Amino acid sequence: MKKKPNSPHRFSSLTELHRTVGLPKPVHPLISLVENNGAAVPLHQMPETFVLDFYKISYKMKLSGKIKYGQGYYDFDEGGMLFKAPNQISSKGDDNHDHTGFTLLFHPDFLAGYPLATKIKQYGFFSYSVNEALHLSDKEKSTIIPLFINIKEELKSSIDDFSQDIIVSQIETMLNYSNRFYKRQFITRKRINSTLLEKLEGLLDEYFHSGKPLLHGIPTVQYLADHLHISPSYLSDMLRTHTGQNAQQHIHNVLIEKAKILISSSHLTISEIAYELGFEHPSSFNKLFKAKTQLSPLAYRQSFN
Repeated sequence: MKKKPNSPHRFSSLTELHRTVGLPKPVHPLISLVENNGAAVPLHQMPETFVLDFYKISYKMKLSGKIKYGQGYYDFDEGGMLFKAPNQISSKGDDNHDHTGFTLLFHPDFLAGYPLATKIKQYGFFSYSVNEALHLSDKEKSTIIPLFINIKEELKSSIDDFSQDIIVSQIETMLNYSNRFYKRQFITRKRINSTLLEKLEGLLDEYFHSGKPLLHGIPTVQYLADHLHISPSYLSDMLRTHTGQNAQQHIHNVLIEKAKILISSSHLTISEIAYELGFEHPSSFNKLFKAKTQLSPLAYRQSFN
């Protein structure tokens, strides 16, 4: 019988994770902040793959961010942030770098009753890959590091009626700044992202001209991200910054442009065009085309006559 692969280990509590890596029990059961000043972290004690039931935000002082492009380097070579949402599979190899810095862990229940409990799901960078970390400038570090310190000091103080309000406010401020700094990163990496956009267009052209839609349907965001070696969330956010549209909208726009060419210059029926573009049902194609152009495919064809 074929042996089933081991499923990822689930850390359901902060206490269990602290114990695994040799840290003292957290002061609060739902949130902890660990400052590491260069001490070795016993990653060998961690499972190969694992899932956390809580959020993880890390600032690493030595997170390498140099990316060579042509004769230049982009991003920063010291200091960066990594984000993980609950239920995402991680491996100890993801954290295979210098651990000097801060790690904030908090359970979703810590945010219960606060608007951030819902808003936090809107921060796309929690789904980015490790190689899409947020690299900070010196000025940005001077904004982010005090927030970690404030949370640490608040957790060390006697817990009172205001503690949770203050900490949740600090977390939300950190996330809002991180959102701003990621937008900056998309801009400072403009030349690299322009190359990604060129690769994306080439990938879509190849997909539609190779007959793949007939076999595999409309290209998915996951398919494109996999071939570009980035995460789907990063692809959508990068496109939104440069074009104002997410990856799904971008796919639809390319698809409609292909459809216009086929409708206006071929003798294929509307149904044949729908199938050739990857639609399972012509009615779905008609609906999308009309939503994008305010004309049905047939009316669009007739406008050329």
